[in-house]
Amino acid sequence: MNNLILLWHRKDLRINDNLALYEANKKSKKIVGVFCLDINILNRDDIAPAKIEYMLGCLDELRKNYQERGGTFLIFKGSPQNIIPELAKKLKAESIFWNKDVEPYSRNRDREIAGILKENNINYNVFWDQLMHPPGDVLTKGNNTPYTVYGPFWRSWEKLEKQLPFTAPSSLISLDEKEQEIVNKMDVINLPNAKELGYDWDGDLMLAPGENSALERLDYFCSDLLVNYDENRNFPAVDGTSLLSAALKFGAIAPRTIWQKTVAEWENTQSDEARENITAWRKELAWREFYQHCLYFFPELAQGPYREHFKNFPWENDEQKFQAWCEGKTGYPIVDAAMRQLNETGWMHNRCRMIVASFLTKDLIIDWRWGEKYFMQKLYDGDLAANNGGWQWSASSGMDPKPLRIFNPASQAQKFDPEAQYIRQWLPEISSLDTGELVTGKILPMDARSYGYVTPIVDHKEQQRKFKALYAQVKS
Repeated sequence: MNNLILLWHRKDLRINDNLALYEANKKSKKIVGVFCLDINILNRDDIAPAKIEYMLGCLDELRKNYQERGGTFLIFKGSPQNIIPELAKKLKAESIFWNKDVEPYSRNRDREIAGILKENNINYNVFWDQLMHPPGDVLTKGNNTPYTVYGPFWRSWEKLEKQLPFTAPSSLISLDEKEQEIVNKMDVINLPNAKELGYDWDGDLMLAPGENSALERLDYFCSDLLVNYDENRNFPAVDGTSLLSAALKFGAIAPRTIWQKTVAEWENTQSDEARENITAWRKELAWREFYQHCLYFFPELAQGPYREHFKNFPWENDEQKFQAWCEGKTGYPIVDAAMRQLNETGWMHNRCRMIVASFLTKDLIIDWRWGEKYFMQKLYDGDLAANNGGWQWSASSGMDPKPLRIFNPASQAQKFDPEAQYIRQWLPEISSLDTGELVTGKILPMDARSYGYVTPIVDHKEQQRKFKALYAQVKS
């Protein structure tokens, strides 16, 4: 019996703490890693070039990690529905292992592939790896239904026992000559660059790709930044967050690894303040899982609002205002600084994500799905569940006990960028203006024009009243 196992990598681009790899290694050392550059995803119009760049960097390191252990890692481009079953048949694989996903497209694709494998009598084994607690493990007491509010989800989620990280294989067995000949006749490709896939990105990434970089950032964050996390995470001019969102999105690091690090930090301190910071970060991990659970149980979220009265909301959807928002030319410094950071780096600070999302939906009265898509076209950490959850939270259309929340750009800037450091960094043309003018946005029109800046495209107070009126109208 051939003991070759195919490990189909998707959002688990790592060797360490990989549940499917751990389970496969218990059965065989001849594990062939496979990744499909899925044309159904690559051809979409909401994929960020920076995200492709990060993914390819992760794949490059993963391939090297397989090779260092004596194993084989193959890359294909095409439809996984064709590639995975064909490769399994030709190599006479004993089984295919993969880690599951919550996204609607991935679930449909996986069901289709599972059906093809069954028809061909090919075994497969699937696991929940990208979540510490898979869908179905965190349900309301009594009703056993999915949580739709974060607070009680967190309280239930926190109490559940967390798995320890899984060990990585120390060595693997490569293909024999006959198997290698079979592979050579297939459409295996060399790792392409982003441009070869039709994506152009030449900027730096906030976090270098790969699991080594992710693990190094985790160590640095926990040793130097975690102690002040709860306060510093809200200030975009400060290096106060983990920057691990992209690594989690692509599975360059596992949530179990991160959680175990928080356990070690907790045990190494007796300080209540330090433990409050650890808890604050753990809550962010739980937010990630909450949105993933929501998307799993309510896949319709990917298409539209959760709240019924938002399904026919009279959005104004002004194209010119949307373009001004995209380009960072709204006349609101904190909004424009954030959008320019996004456009130039492929990343935006989370506090600023909330500010610009509120501005688009509540000030410009533009459908949140426009902003959601633009974020996915730019963010290198763009994740459907997290991005959709964040936008619906900001638009008040999603799962939230406080449905109407409007951010004032000026008060947000005054509170979280009080010295205008962030604004000055991203809006150099007005960096010489007084701090008060920058954080309040009260820049004289003549000054704005002379510095090459723009005047506000809307009045916040007026738009706030208009949005509230529209909201009352659709709720009645």
